[in-house]
Formats: sequence, C-alpha cells, structure tokens
Amino acid sequence: MDRVRTEFSKFPSQEKVAMLILKQGIRVENGVAYCNNIEQSDAAIARAADVDRRVVRSTLERISDTPELNRLFSKLQSMLLMANVAPEIGCTTLEIIPTDATIPGILAGITDVIYKGGLSVRQAVVDDPGTRMDSHLIVVVDGQIPPELLPAIKQCKGVSSVILR
Repeated sequence: MDRVRTEFSKFPSQEKVAMLILKQGIRVENGVAYCNNIEQSDAAIARAADVDRRVVRSTLERISDTPELNRLFSKLQSMLLMANVAPEIGCTTLEIIPTDATIPGILAGITDVIYKGGLSVRQAVVDDPGTRMDSHLIVVVDGQIPPELLPAIKQCKGVSSVILR
C-alpha cells in the first residue's frame, strides 16, 4: 500500500484511482482493468472514483509501465464477501475490532471459541484498508451464534469489540 501511495504521491487523482482498484481487487494487465475475467471500462472506474476517465487511462498505463506496480496489480483478484448475504443463507456475521491488529492469534482464538460452540466458520476475512489501525476481522458463521458465545469471543486476546450483524 505504501509503495502505491509513494508512486502516485505527485498525482492525487491517479492515487485515488489506484487505491480504489487495489481495494476492489481489480486486476490490471496491459493497461486494461479486469474484475476477475470481466473487463472494466475506464468510464465506469472514473465514475466510481469521481475522476475524469482520462485520469483512469493514465493510471492504468502507469501501473502497466511500472514493473513493481505491474507485478502487484496484475495478480489481484476480487472475492465474494458473504457478510452482507449471511442472513439470506442462514449464517451470522461477526465483525471483530481488534485492540491492535498486529497481535498474533486473534483469528485463532475466535475460531477456537466458535469451534467449541459447535459451529462452523463459512468465511473469515481481514478487512485492511491500508493501515493496521483500521483493520477489522469479518467472520461468517453457519447458523445462529448462541448469546453465551459472545462474551467468550469478546474475551479473546486482541479483541476490542464485537459487532453482531
């Protein structure tokens, strides 16, 4: 993330585009943007970033022409986040806010409590928008979480708060 910000530091509009496509997992190959195997238009990305489409074009070209950026952006892939559809598929979502995201074992402690509660994890994703200070852990669990598990999850090492969604 820091390398991307550094590369685009003199071009704030391009930085905005680069960070958007990075966050969305949009792959860039030969100056073309893809959401997995679906090509994305410059105009659509421009609307999402609130910039002119020419800014998107120059950003994609810069990414493709800069070997270090090309190595990063050419390997990106988007992924389904089940958190928003959890109720429709019979699951529950926990959002974990850490005291410090650099503490090892936060996920292990939480999944251990879930396992001991007889539940199964469908998906676990760390949402890291670029700074560890804002990281959240999203855990989608099969079924409903019994209320008695919430205090045990809250007591896990490194957990500041738990949001049940």
